[in-house]
Amino acid sequence: MFQEVAATVASEFSDVPDLVELTRLGVRLLVAAILGAALGYDREVKGKAAGIKTHMLVAVGSAIFMIIPLQIGVEVGDLTRVMQGMVTGVGFLGAGTILKGSSEDSVKGLTTAAGLWMTSAIGMTAGLGQELSAVLCTLLALIVFFLIPRLMRLLGRSPVDG
Repeated sequence: MFQEVAATVASEFSDVPDLVELTRLGVRLLVAAILGAALGYDREVKGKAAGIKTHMLVAVGSAIFMIIPLQIGVEVGDLTRVMQGMVTGVGFLGAGTILKGSSEDSVKGLTTAAGLWMTSAIGMTAGLGQELSAVLCTLLALIVFFLIPRLMRLLGRSPVDG
């Protein structure tokens, strides 16, 4: 009886990776979560629709959608279909943050939507094991979030920020 139960449990957990693979998985997901939080912080502080939690979930979700196909043996070239689906899905999520105001020129949420899209791309990059590229893209996005509005004000223009 015990051997049957043990065999059943062992077969259910046969996909548990070795320590090296588990560490690789953990690092990729942690990097995605941290980078997502960094991008979501700006949105959170500015009181936008998608903050830290949303950006973290988008980044980690995007990372795991890259990791799992690789773990089950999907060819790297076939990941492009997964990426296409992610870009479309996150575009739909971002569309929910865009609000049209009363006038034609009044649209809010575009920056938040673009930030979610970028966060997904960064999560996918981290999930593929390209952590340095993910960090560099995050730094560039943070420059856009933090420095560009200040630069616009210095130039005498009010930054349009959604």
